[in-house]
Amino acid sequence: MIQCEVDGLQFEFPEHWSFSKYDDWAFYHNQFRKMWKGIKAVDIIALDPSLTFWLIEAKDFRRHRRTKPTSLPDEVARKVYDTLAAILPAKVNASKSEEAEMAAKVARAQRIRVVFHMEQPLKPSKLFPRAIDPADVQQKIRQLLHPIDPHPVVVETGDMRNLAWSVK
Repeated sequence: MIQCEVDGLQFEFPEHWSFSKYDDWAFYHNQFRKMWKGIKAVDIIALDPSLTFWLIEAKDFRRHRRTKPTSLPDEVARKVYDTLAAILPAKVNASKSEEAEMAAKVARAQRIRVVFHMEQPLKPSKLFPRAIDPADVQQKIRQLLHPIDPHPVVVETGDMRNLAWSVK
C-alpha cells in the first residue's frame, strides 16, 4: 500500500494504482488557478488498473468545523469541474514531468468516479453535532455531477462502500 495524508486523514492506495495530491501540484498553484479568481481543486486524483479516474475530496469536520457559507455539494462539484478542466492543460503544459505524466495517465481514463470522504464526530454533542446528512449530500452531488459520474459516493472511515483504498 502507498500512502498520502489529506486534512489529517491517511489514505492508503493499492500498489498498482497511480495517485497524486492534485491540490499540491505546482501546475495548479502556479499556472491554472491564476487564470481567474475562484478556481478550486480536489484533494486527490487517482487511476486504478481498470483505467477508472477517481476524483477524491476529503474533509475532516472532527478537526475543522465548517465555517464556509457555501453549499457543501456545490463546493465539491466545483472542485471536480475545475480539476477536470485542468487535466488536459496539465498534460501539455505542466512544468513538472511527474504532473504531466499523471495528467497524461488520467486523460486516458475509460470511466470517471467521484468520491467525497467526509468525517464527522462519531459522538455528536451540542458543541460538535453531526449536522451534515451524508445521504442528503450524496443526493445533491449526484444531481450536480450526473454528466460526469452518475453514481458519486459520500463515504467515511466506518463506511467505505467497498472502495479499493482505506483511510485512517
